[in-house]
Amino acid sequence: MKREDFKKPVVDAIRLNGGRATIVQIAKYIWDNYETDIRAAGDVLYTWQYEMRWAGQALVDEGKISKTGRGVGVWHFPS
Repeated sequence: MKREDFKKPVVDAIRLNGGRATIVQIAKYIWDNYETDIRAAGDVLYTWQYEMRWAGQALVDEGKISKTGRGVGVWHFPS
């Protein structure tokens, strides 16, 4: 998996959690559904949570999701 590949799972995780999800919920969804892909992607096994956060910020910059709170925070679809 490459950095851009994490955008879809982030959006899917938010959608499956009713339009709002914590970083932990998103990470669990990605690991549960993409573990094999992550393990097969070499060093991504060690950086995938960073890539997930990068994808989240890219989606914020594109106006597709919003973030609230600090630290753990919640990612959600804009109102």
